[in-house]
Amino acid sequence: MQGKISKRLVDSLAPSSTELFVWDTDVKGFGLKLTPTGKRVYLLQYRSSGRLRRYTIGTHGSPWTPEAARQEAGRLLGLIAMGKDPSEQKAQAKAMPTMAELCDIYLAEGTAAKKASTLAIDRGRITRHIVPLLGRKRVDQITRADIQRFMIAVAEGKTATDEKTGPKGRAIVTGGKGTATRCMGFLGGILAFAVERGYRTDNPVHGVKKYPEQRRERFLTADELTRLGEALQQSEQEGVNPFAVNALRLLLLSGMRRGEVLTLQWSHVDFEQGCLRLPDSKTGAKIVHIGAAAFELLARLPRIEGNPYCFPGAVEGQSLVGLPKIWRKIRDRAGLPDVRIHDTRHGFASIGVISGMGLPVVGALLGHKTPSVTARYAHLSADPLKLAADRISGQIAAALNGTPKAEVVQLPKIHANQGG
Repeated sequence: MQGKISKRLVDSLAPSSTELFVWDTDVKGFGLKLTPTGKRVYLLQYRSSGRLRRYTIGTHGSPWTPEAARQEAGRLLGLIAMGKDPSEQKAQAKAMPTMAELCDIYLAEGTAAKKASTLAIDRGRITRHIVPLLGRKRVDQITRADIQRFMIAVAEGKTATDEKTGPKGRAIVTGGKGTATRCMGFLGGILAFAVERGYRTDNPVHGVKKYPEQRRERFLTADELTRLGEALQQSEQEGVNPFAVNALRLLLLSGMRRGEVLTLQWSHVDFEQGCLRLPDSKTGAKIVHIGAAAFELLARLPRIEGNPYCFPGAVEGQSLVGLPKIWRKIRDRAGLPDVRIHDTRHGFASIGVISGMGLPVVGALLGHKTPSVTARYAHLSADPLKLAADRISGQIAAALNGTPKAEVVQLPKIHANQGG
């Protein structure tokens, strides 16, 4: 049946036992299907790559009136004239994952090289920030404006929460510009994965101006180290878990990461060679050289039968947990409420640089993979030209004054104790 599809024509049609098709006389291929149940559906019939195809525009009723459906048919015919297939595009759109679905795919297939600790952080950012703000959007429809709004929302604390995660667990999620910047970096990685999989041709994170990342570098002074030492000693005397206290001491003495200390096992400690052989760390397997004082601390620790960890926890066979809570009490006692556990690592590095050790040496002790990471401490090292000028002028001044030049006293070397 043919005729100009109008509201009067559409309303006049009566359903029958079979489907009825009405083809418009004005727009080629534009038609209306009337089902036996009385449902009226606008469609477009066309050929693509030699195949006859039908594209469903929509069911009669708001928003699809005969005129609106005719205009849509005209738009679709324009796409077909350019070699595009609307049916194929619709099928691809149906197969396009949402951002929440993409995150699931990424975690399952795009994180093979990531460590378990990194994955835990990734899952937290997905659950707490990305899915609540972008989860329902189709991956191909996310725009740069969406990304900008996401960054602002995280910075303003729109996704902040404080909730219990179990009998003793608690998730405290904060916002802020730092959190927003880190989430943006991670989101950019997920969308780069989307480009690799063919879901997008571009990464909308690229070009979005991020908040400047402010590195919080807190270096401990000699006086602050003394106060921390006193607080550690007082806490131990008052019955605070001695393994926790000594774990904090080792952090201060070695510059190691918290995770490296808490997962340290006796099988990793090489007393004979004076080093720790870590099978895994943030930067992979590595050898950590620690000083005599750190080895003496380890040698004094009691070993718990059946527990492989140097700092065992209350649960049989498990490592120590709850160190941050104990640290906060000790740092507050020392009058240092702004010092984080990770600042013990900065303190170790800063003392090494100030003492005249080169950045490559300090970087090797900390296990940095690239020199750029250690470069943050460069401003602490003395200028070699200034040191040379001081030494030369000092010798000349000594000669002018008729006083003997200062004698350089070598400090005695400290050898690591060996133990079993």
